[in-house]
Amino acid sequence: MTAYILRRLLQALPVFIGSTFLIYAMVFAIPGDPILRMFGDRTPTDATLAALQAKYHLDQPFLVRYLLYMGDVFRGDLGTTFQGQSVNEILMRTFPNTLRLAILAVAIDLVVGVTVGLVAGLRKGKIFDNVTLLIGLVLISMPVFVLAFVAQWFFGIQLGIFRATVGPGAPWGDLILPAIVLAALNFAFTMRLTRASVIETNAQDFVRMAYGKGLRSERVVPVHILRNSLIPVTTNIAANFGILIVGATVTEGIFNVPGVGNELFKAINRHDSPEVVSIVTVLVIIYVLVNLGIDLLYGVLDPRIRYVKK
Repeated sequence: MTAYILRRLLQALPVFIGSTFLIYAMVFAIPGDPILRMFGDRTPTDATLAALQAKYHLDQPFLVRYLLYMGDVFRGDLGTTFQGQSVNEILMRTFPNTLRLAILAVAIDLVVGVTVGLVAGLRKGKIFDNVTLLIGLVLISMPVFVLAFVAQWFFGIQLGIFRATVGPGAPWGDLILPAIVLAALNFAFTMRLTRASVIETNAQDFVRMAYGKGLRSERVVPVHILRNSLIPVTTNIAANFGILIVGATVTEGIFNVPGVGNELFKAINRHDSPEVVSIVTVLVIIYVLVNLGIDLLYGVLDPRIRYVKK
């Protein structure tokens, strides 16, 4: 297992370097001066422009700038924004809110999606199965901003069940509605993947043997069917976790969640290139680590999987 972890870490390193290089290139290698874009219609003095370019290494060749940036990242320094704020401090303030929102959304998606998918798989072709497939199709086709505005208007304003916007400090109760919106976007995938996996597993010989030995459904379903059906679902949940953290920008903006996505959206509007690059770099690191953890979880879910050195 140790050797496998080391191999996966070594495999993740080029992914991280390649991703950060592309991100840095897309932000800083495009034509134009990011300092001038930041000032907009105003024109800075030559002294101010030269000082800012030297501060952010914009007077250096592109590859040198990237290497200097990566050196700071490996030292734990994500740099400063064009407004002089530390990106580390911004992330320390905003990331806990996004993390709590993502965890809550994944929990809702996992509980509801797996439960509905399990029942639909066991009742293949019946009314419950057909209805859930229809609901999933509707949710897949609905854009996130439409679903967010509808949920905000109906559950927050008309019914008053939840707060329409998240209050200061982003308490757990205020995060429920935006978490439901984020979970609904992935619910259809989780439900349909669970359903397909349950149908496939339910047709396996070891399941029929379990029933043939006289085991009750209360034992066969959770131990033999559900456990062996969670491998692809777990992979999907891992991908969803990274997508939720990255893709929460629109939802956080609509519900006024003081999280990373909202901060990233503001940084893009301000043309704050250092902050955009640093936030996306952190999201890449999180995504790589989450997928590594899911790979290690495979052995727990399915004893047939063994990480043996080849």
